[in-house]
Amino acid sequence: TAFTSRLTQFEGNKLDRLSIGNEGDALRAKQAVLDGNFSVQSVETKPATRNPPPPFTTSTLQQEASRKLGFSADHTMRIAQGLYEDGTITYMRTDGVQMDGSAISAARLAVANRFDASYVPDKPRQYQSKAKNAQEAHEAIRPTDFGKDKAGGGDHARLYDLIFKRALASQMASARMERTTVEMADGTGRNILRATGQVVLFPGYLALYEEGSDDSADEDARRLPRMREGDAPAKKKVDAEQHFTQPPPRFSEASLVKRMEELGIGRPSTYASIIKTLKDRAYVRIEKNRFFAEESGRLVTAFLERFFEKYVGYDYTAELEEELDDVSGGRAQWQSVLDAFWRDFKPRTNEVMEQQPSAITAELDTFLAPYLFPAKADGGDPRLCPNCGEGQLALRGGKFGAFIACSNYPECKYTRRFAQPGGDAEADAGPSTLGTHPDTGQP
Repeated sequence: TAFTSRLTQFEGNKLDRLSIGNEGDALRAKQAVLDGNFSVQSVETKPATRNPPPPFTTSTLQQEASRKLGFSADHTMRIAQGLYEDGTITYMRTDGVQMDGSAISAARLAVANRFDASYVPDKPRQYQSKAKNAQEAHEAIRPTDFGKDKAGGGDHARLYDLIFKRALASQMASARMERTTVEMADGTGRNILRATGQVVLFPGYLALYEEGSDDSADEDARRLPRMREGDAPAKKKVDAEQHFTQPPPRFSEASLVKRMEELGIGRPSTYASIIKTLKDRAYVRIEKNRFFAEESGRLVTAFLERFFEKYVGYDYTAELEEELDDVSGGRAQWQSVLDAFWRDFKPRTNEVMEQQPSAITAELDTFLAPYLFPAKADGGDPRLCPNCGEGQLALRGGKFGAFIACSNYPECKYTRRFAQPGGDAEADAGPSTLGTHPDTGQP
């Protein structure tokens, strides 16, 4: 089993994140690791157990299919719909994590047949949803027949395999692990490497299924081989890496669905359609399975946050979802819910509609200023026109969308795309026709 270790002591000095401050020191440390013959100096272990995850809900199925199969949420639901219509899985729009009693018994029997009695827990496992606003009107997504480990072909077979293994694993024994810290020293004892991770003593449900994750940086969750003092693991590769503080990672479809569920936004029947709408309207694009906001998406978001802030708040959205759940469950009248919403919303829309487009654009210019005109390192005016050196840059709206233009138009025809300065945005700098000027009507 390959594993990763870090240099924690160099030439007798303990290292922290800032100890090696230049390339020369980094290369010396790398060479010391390359030249050294490292052997295990100490092994510290702590017992741990890992319990299986519950069977799939709609959101967890979409997350796991994205991570493991590369499926979009919309594609996952289309394939699941086909499996449901074929009678091979239960209903696929659900936030419930429980399985029917007969299904639990069938799953436990299938585990015993596939493995042995040690993989079957003493008591059937029962699960309860932790999701905000979970209704649990339907049971979890599971095979209708645990004696059938394959169904369909192509993507249908791949998704069924995922559903089957997850449901079966939910009724298997816990994995027994050791959280392990291994320190390895070279012959001088002045250079020390440390590896942390887990050693599997009994795989339990991990023999069949392991849940995916969007975060691969958790050292404690990594697998380590069993090692003893005196062992000398072979070096495969030595890297000297420079690390910077990283911003929060961009959303993938999996992490976006997870976050919506945590906030109480959306329901099992709407997660996929929400994401599909964002893509269909070109509010976002996806690169390497990560979401990037498009210009239209930024503009729409800025408009809604500036003029309809209450209605796009996470809490407000979650509360409205709860009210709609009450209507669906017969606990509230739809007329009263809509009346309460419309009483505030209609006057606000009328108020915004009465404003001139130029006034709306000016408001968005101010709202988006930190994004469109970030502060310069030299303290200079970020709005100063780079072409004429006199005019002020501002957001403008045209026939073909928003753009940045100089206030000295028409004497100065500088324009750039609606984007942050630098990179692709600056490539469009200079005279160009992006539409008609909102005040003069000229190109």
